[in-house]
Amino acid sequence: MTESALFQPMSVGGLSLDNRIIIAPMCQYSAVDGCMTDWHLIHLGNLALSGAALLTIEATAVLPEGRISHADVGLWDDATEAAMARTLASVRRWSDMPIAIQLGHAGRKASTEVPWKGGAQLSPGDPNGWQTSGPSPVAFADGQVAPEELDAEGLAHIREAFAAAAVRAARLGIDAVQIHAAHGYLLHQFLSPLSNRRTDDYGGSLENRMRFPLEVFEAVRRAFPADRTVTVRVSGTDWVEGGWTIEETVAFSQELDARGCGAIHVSSGGLDPRQDIPVGPGYQVPLARAVKQAVTMPVVAVGLITDYDQAEAIVSSGDADLVALARAILFDPRWPWHAAAHLGARVKAPPQYLRCQPRQYPDLFEAQ
Repeated sequence: MTESALFQPMSVGGLSLDNRIIIAPMCQYSAVDGCMTDWHLIHLGNLALSGAALLTIEATAVLPEGRISHADVGLWDDATEAAMARTLASVRRWSDMPIAIQLGHAGRKASTEVPWKGGAQLSPGDPNGWQTSGPSPVAFADGQVAPEELDAEGLAHIREAFAAAAVRAARLGIDAVQIHAAHGYLLHQFLSPLSNRRTDDYGGSLENRMRFPLEVFEAVRRAFPADRTVTVRVSGTDWVEGGWTIEETVAFSQELDARGCGAIHVSSGGLDPRQDIPVGPGYQVPLARAVKQAVTMPVVAVGLITDYDQAEAIVSSGDADLVALARAILFDPRWPWHAAAHLGARVKAPPQYLRCQPRQYPDLFEAQ
């Protein structure tokens, strides 16, 4: 049988990966005052035994007001760092899977209720709400409270918060940082002309709209150890006329590539409720392909990648270097095991689970 491309090892900015399957960051809305809880230990511990190459901690706010909801994880002070340290210590006791963290700021999409309670924006007067900020005083949707426009001091405060969170992540022994510049959150808000109406050096032209996200990348890159990887997640398009485009994503990706970005993770949408997304299996892969053709750094594809042969084809064809799973691996936390069995590959499993190896796949497992 031909060797599976999906299970070939690779290096991403010095980080060695056993295969090409990444666990994408997935918000759990289960923190207390930014601090991880037992839920995160259960959730991350389960995924750390999946056989994937890299586990990414959910969108982690660099400031309290940068949380998507009041129940988001943060990494902005000693308390949030200590809570994350306790969780990671337990996960690492039983898994050697590398761990990354996604650092972000929600901007105008902050101050929301948790999804299972409707996910609506909470007003500044709500006990769980606060005044949001953004590049321009343009609300995400009709009827919502507009964000306050960030001034020079506010921009500097956020840049410094990203860098400080990266320092904390390094202290925690985290292997890679992913900067969240997708899904309509703050850095994406600066990139898109739909949300960025500024007339200063941070608005207008593509060069100006890229300026703040690139400054944040550079601040994080300086703060995080040089031998560890910093990556970025982007939305390849807003799926709205007049919004952020794949051509602009390519230009932004090239600027990141030139600055030493370790990899780019190409998603889409999230900035405007008018988005018209052609949802279907692998619908974002063409966006990853366009970026892949223009950069030298590894590219990660994501979005309705659920089938083993589909994932194999994405990597083997060169459309992307890696695939990221989110909902698919929540539904099936042993997806990499099943993919390896289907594709005739091997995958790591904890010694406690080795005896569950099916007889028809005698070479499936290697001990973790």
